[in-house]
Amino acid sequence: MRTLILAAILALGTVTVQAAEPIEGNWKTASGATAQIAPCGGSFCVTLKSGKHAGKQIGKMAGSGDSYKGEITDPDADKTYSGSGSVSGNSLKMKGCVLAVLCKSQTWTRL
Repeated sequence: MRTLILAAILALGTVTVQAAEPIEGNWKTASGATAQIAPCGGSFCVTLKSGKHAGKQIGKMAGSGDSYKGEITDPDADKTYSGSGSVSGNSLKMKGCVLAVLCKSQTWTRL
C-alpha cells in the first residue's frame, strides 16, 4: 500500500514542462533599456520595460530555435521595419530593414 501511494504521488508530481524559446526573457538593448520578449498569440512580442518608451510594444516576431522574423519598431522615430532576430547564447542580434537592402543591426544582451 505504501508503495502504491508513493507511486501515485510521483505520478501526480510529474508535470510536462514545455521549454521556453531561446528568445523569451529580458534583454538589455543597445540604448540600455530593458526589453521583455514574451509569447503573445502565435508570436513573441517585444515590449520595452524601462527607459523613456517603457510600456511600448516595439516588435512582434515568429520563429523558433535561434531564428525569428517579424516587425520591429524604432521607438524614437516611431517607424516600423521588417525585422529579424537571431539568438546565440546570451546575445540577441536584432536587425531591421527597409526594402531588405537598408538594414541596421543591434546586439542585445540577456539579463
